[in-house]
Amino acid sequence: QIAGLNVLRVINEPTAAALAYGMDKTDDKIIAVYDLGGGTFDISVLEIQKGVFEVKSTNGDTLLGGEDFDNVIVNFLVDEFKRDQGLDIRKDAMAMQRLKEAAEKAKIELSGSLQTDINLPYLTMDSAGPKHMNLKMTRSKLESLVGDLIKRTVGPCQRALQDAEVSRTDIGEVLLVGGMTRMPKVQQTVQDIFGRAPSRSVNPDEAVAVGAAVQGGVLAGDVTDILLLDVTPLSLGIETLGGVFTKLITRNTTIPTKKSQVFSTAADGQTQVEIKVHQGEREMATDNKLLGQFSLIGIPPAPRGVPQIEVTFDIDANGIVHVSARDKGTGKEQQIVIQSSGGLSKDEIENMVKAAEQFAAADKGRRERVEAANQAEGVLHDTETKMDEYKAQLPQDECDKLRGEMVKLRELLAQKDTADPEAIRTATGQLQQASLKLFEQAYKKMAAEREGQNQTQSESQTQGESEEKKEEKKN
Repeated sequence: QIAGLNVLRVINEPTAAALAYGMDKTDDKIIAVYDLGGGTFDISVLEIQKGVFEVKSTNGDTLLGGEDFDNVIVNFLVDEFKRDQGLDIRKDAMAMQRLKEAAEKAKIELSGSLQTDINLPYLTMDSAGPKHMNLKMTRSKLESLVGDLIKRTVGPCQRALQDAEVSRTDIGEVLLVGGMTRMPKVQQTVQDIFGRAPSRSVNPDEAVAVGAAVQGGVLAGDVTDILLLDVTPLSLGIETLGGVFTKLITRNTTIPTKKSQVFSTAADGQTQVEIKVHQGEREMATDNKLLGQFSLIGIPPAPRGVPQIEVTFDIDANGIVHVSARDKGTGKEQQIVIQSSGGLSKDEIENMVKAAEQFAAADKGRRERVEAANQAEGVLHDTETKMDEYKAQLPQDECDKLRGEMVKLRELLAQKDTADPEAIRTATGQLQQASLKLFEQAYKKMAAEREGQNQTQSESQTQGESEEKKEEKKN
């Protein structure tokens, strides 16, 4: 928009390349798009069926691209020059710029030939005079230098297949996008990952632009036999009791989509709920991005867990999220509209996914502790309520034992940030079993008392009727 363009839709590069590939194809298949460009690496898995392009999953590495390959070659050349001439030219900006240009040129040439010459006369000078660089670089040397960078593309590809729930044998075609995919070693790696040679039916440099033009034609109404179904880059959900992130729409869900879930209140007499909308993959809401929040007020006071609050997430084809919360009892509703992706860049999305993977074990432990604590709070609340209800029927010594169990559980909950979730669950289970047994006895006692009262009333009524009959006989 700053450049004066009217932005109709933003699609990622692999998706655009798939559109370019499939615009004139009639057969149905699952394809993978491997996009290794100058600055980033992206991989997408799409399914094409009768002109419908459905993105099944996306993944990648925002810190991996052709520039990283250039830097590896430059570092090699600097070290070689230092070994040959005894000079370190890292602080010579002009020399480093010439080396960078030479490195990129050598990288491109070695995609088509087995050896290239790097000839840089007058690269720098010292007191003895000018220094020149003149060395030969082979393709095998280049491949050994950048081998680790190429290996970094394997993990995202495997995760993309896993997220799409397909195996490599299901992939019917692999497309290459980006100038770096011209490197033979990259092409061999792609073949090793997917078990098939990549397709050469699309130009790696032009595919994205052609695909974007196709999507522009679809949006303008000029192309009617193609439909693109994109996916959500990250999971969407709300914060629930204890700060837990409850996902309503999971990552890589095809959009447009709509999902609803019913929640309730966390305290007795609660008349409003705060809906906090988050985006991310971490287990706790605070570790994810807050997209927006709103309150639903006017809920009739009721015991915790009784009100029915239906939360709905609705995402349209442009990625705009509509979130609503409705009290099913009164029909009162509030909603919020969140623009596409909540302003997250591709880098932020990739970093959030990586953070979720990195902290998965720790996050799972935190979530388990919170969920165990929530369950314990619920059991404590129910036990206290029932003790008040049955206090006339409960023996004092049994009540004291039960209160002792409750104190133990509360002590555990006081250290819920460090307590073992299993210990909380065990203590909760023990309290629940003890309370159920005691309340069952109290219920039986109440039932027996009620039956005794009914029998006494029945005997009194029978005795009264006999007295009336005696009086009638006397008269």
